[in-house]
Amino acid sequence: MKISILAFGIVKEFFKAPFLNIELDDPMTVADFKQQLESKYPELKKLQSYMIAKNEEYADDKERLNQGDVIAIIPPVSGG
Repeated sequence: MKISILAFGIVKEFFKAPFLNIELDDPMTVADFKQQLESKYPELKKLQSYMIAKNEEYADDKERLNQGDVIAIIPPVSGG
């Protein structure tokens, strides 16, 4: 299945791009996706945490990904 990935913050540096279009095995959960992405981009493991949003809504690890989904990877946010 084909999905689009939007990268924010430091994740853009890890990907060397603000977005990616990739092919994934079908079916796949968010947890499977994170594991596959971390094996391709090990820098993600350096983050204490990051959130995954699917089609503009936060997704938990058990949620399934579908053809055409837009996934956002949201790193921890700090501010003052």
